[in-house]
Order: sequence, then C-alpha cells, then structure tokens
Amino acid sequence: MTDSNEIIYASAKTMAQAIRDKEVSAAELVDAHLSRIEEVNPAINAVVQIVADRARAEAAEADAALARGESNGALHGVPFTLKDSIDTEGIVTTGGTMGRKDFVPDADATVAARLRAAGGILLGKTNTPEITYAGETDNLIYGRTNNPFDVSRTPGGSSGGAGAIVCCGGAAFDIGSDTGGSIRGPAHHCGIAGIKPNSGRVPRTGHIVPHSFGAADSLTQNGPMARYVEDLALILPIISGPDWSDPHITPMPLGDPADVDISGLRVAFYAHNGVNTPTAEIMEAARTAASALEGVCASVEEDLPQAIPDNPEISNLLSQGDGQSPARRLLERHGTTEMHEWIARLLERANENVMSVQEYSTALEQVDAYRSAMLGFMENYDVIVCPVSSYAALPHGESMFNEKYKGIGYTATYNITGWPSTVVRAGTSPEGLPIGVQVVARPWREDVSLAVAQHLEGTLGGWQKPPI
Repeated sequence: MTDSNEIIYASAKTMAQAIRDKEVSAAELVDAHLSRIEEVNPAINAVVQIVADRARAEAAEADAALARGESNGALHGVPFTLKDSIDTEGIVTTGGTMGRKDFVPDADATVAARLRAAGGILLGKTNTPEITYAGETDNLIYGRTNNPFDVSRTPGGSSGGAGAIVCCGGAAFDIGSDTGGSIRGPAHHCGIAGIKPNSGRVPRTGHIVPHSFGAADSLTQNGPMARYVEDLALILPIISGPDWSDPHITPMPLGDPADVDISGLRVAFYAHNGVNTPTAEIMEAARTAASALEGVCASVEEDLPQAIPDNPEISNLLSQGDGQSPARRLLERHGTTEMHEWIARLLERANENVMSVQEYSTALEQVDAYRSAMLGFMENYDVIVCPVSSYAALPHGESMFNEKYKGIGYTATYNITGWPSTVVRAGTSPEGLPIGVQVVARPWREDVSLAVAQHLEGTLGGWQKPPI
C-alpha cells in the first residue's frame, strides 16, 4: 500500500495511476490532502472554502465505482482545488469581492464541470485578489495569502492561493486564470509549474472575468497549475475546447508534448526585456535555462523582439484607455460598493488615462501593430525562453503601485500576443526563494511549450518542497 502521506507530493498522473492500481484509495488520498490543508493553511491562508464532507462522499463513490471495474476518467479520485474566481455549484464563490461575499453558484464553470466529469474530486476554493485584478493575493473577505517559502512574502497573484496550496501538497493541482501573468507569476513565486494556454483554447464560462469582455477579452485565459509539467499536459486537454458559450474558443487541435521532437526547435532567449532590469539571479536563471537547451535544440540564440520595450505602453492602452470600464461594470454587476484599496487605486489611476473614442480606436490599431511585430519575430523561432518577473517573491505590498510592479511586463507581453507560455522552476534566489522561467511557443503550440518546459524541469530540478 502506497503511503498516502507521501503520495500527496506526487504528480496527479501518479496519483491517478496509484488509485487505478489500488495502491491507495481515493478516500485515503482525499483525507491526506485535507490533513495537509489543515496543517499548513493557518500559516499561508491559501484555501478559503473547504468542502470536506462532499469530497469524502465523492471519494467513497469513486472507490466503489473502481471496485465495480468502472472509471470516471483520467482524474478518477484525484483531489484538487479551484481558484475562487471560478464558479462551483453549491460552494461559495466570491471572486474576492464583497458584492459576492455569500454568492453560491447554481452551476459549475465549464472548467470545473469538465474536471469533475473526468473523475477529479474538488476539495475547496483558493484565495484571489478582488476580481483577480492584482499581482498579489489579498481581499476584504478572506485577507492575505502568504508564500510557503517565506510567509512574510507574497505568493503572487492573482492565482496566489492556488500556487501556495499546490506547492505545499494540499492539492494535486488547481486552475488559475491569467490576464497579465496571474498563473505564471504565482508559479514563479511558489516554485511550481503553470501554463497560460493560447488565447481561445480554454473556455472562461463561469469565471468572474467573463468572456465577451470587450477589447481586453483575449487577455484572460484559464489554465492548470501543478507541481509537475506532466500534469499540465494531463489536465489541459480535459479543460480545452468549445463549450458553446464562450464565443472566442476555437476547436484547434491540441498536440501531445510527448510527440514533440525538441531537437529540431529554434530557441530565442533574453534575460532582460529592455525595460525592467531583473535581479542578477533572475537573469542567471534565464541563461541557465537557455544553456540547458544548447546542444539539445537545433539552435539557441540570445535575441530580443524589437517590439517588447513598447509593452508597458501597449498594456496601458488596453487596460487604462477606456478608464477600466469593464472592471467597473463587473463590480457594479455584483453589487460591490466597498473595495479593497488596490482595486480602488487601480480605478482611480484609470480615471487619469481615459481616452476619447477616436484615441482609443487609434490605440487598438497600435495593439494590432504590436501583435504583428511580435509575430514577425516568431517567424524565425519556435520557442522563447525568458524571465517571468524582475523579482523573486517580494515582501507583502512591495510589488503594488511602484516601479517593481512593472516587472509584470515579462508576462503581460504574451497575454497581448495570446501565445501559450509555460513556467517551470529553474533556480533559487539568495533568500532561498524559487525562480521560474517562461517558455513561450508559437500560436496554438502548447505542446511545444510543454515539451521544452518538461526538459528544463528534468534538467534543472523543478518543484522543491517548501519548508512549511
């Protein structure tokens, strides 16, 4: 019998196989994860709703089904959590905003329904900043989430609760959302793996930042976060594809990273984006990752897309040019009148940058030109390897509304292009904090991004247990 207290640190793929082989029961695995949450959550405040009784009942059903020779799918019996911005039937889903403090959805979001249909067992919800609009995780309902490697520091945002609990072994995986780096930032800060899929791959139906979000709609993607890259490859096909609600999802084929021959890939890398200077160890991690691909891929060259230094202006045009009107409507829709200081300051700042209709139309043309320039660069490469942020996890509050906040430009670039990007741990800061690198691929080539990330994980070590 497999030790259920150790298997919580295994991959979701390994857990699923152990359940199928009856080395561990779903009930034992659920109990072990709930125990781990109980152990670490007082220190990190990552899980904000727990549905222990329901999870245990579903685990018993999963074990009974397996005894009859039946399987619910690839995730049969595997415990997971979900970011609190994703609707879950019968479970309070706040999105971190006071207007939804007691909101209980009557249906699962598309991604939640698909994971449960594949046999996954939901343990609870993970913390997020208000309507996911911050690079740190704090809100007026549940408070602040802490980093498992140093509780005085941020786990990132907006999927900070997801990153923290997955890192600690309290969940096999979670689903984050990413508008400017909200999957990749927490993956970097917490030392796990995460992928922002290509724009148009995974439905946003049932997410607090909905589909049909105007000019900024293509920025937000849902994607898996896990300790191991192989789990991103396992989960992504389960949650992908049209749901006949999100109008932007395209039925594009999703390749298998196991079929990718990375020896033929042309790799570009940069350690500095020409705007925000990373710490020395962040730049070293990017160079180490590039070195790990030399002699393995067809070519590895240091090369920076000429358009990238324009990113801060382009990001500002999209998010501030209309005065953050979609976010304002979202708060009004949910009846929020009392806001966290971060969202209040964000909206106040947006008031200073409101454009006329003509100016905003011109700005959208600039965004398209930026995308075109980036695409032209990618004609010569298959993969870009670069930092995730300018910094490892900072002390709470230090990354908001100051120069350090601009470090998000490393991820936001690829929200604008819409390309897939996987983060995997590639180093450690002098303070013992994780450092991730970003593996960006051509449009719709998540399989290439994942294949390269898996090679880096195997070469550089990937996830490590936190001290907590």
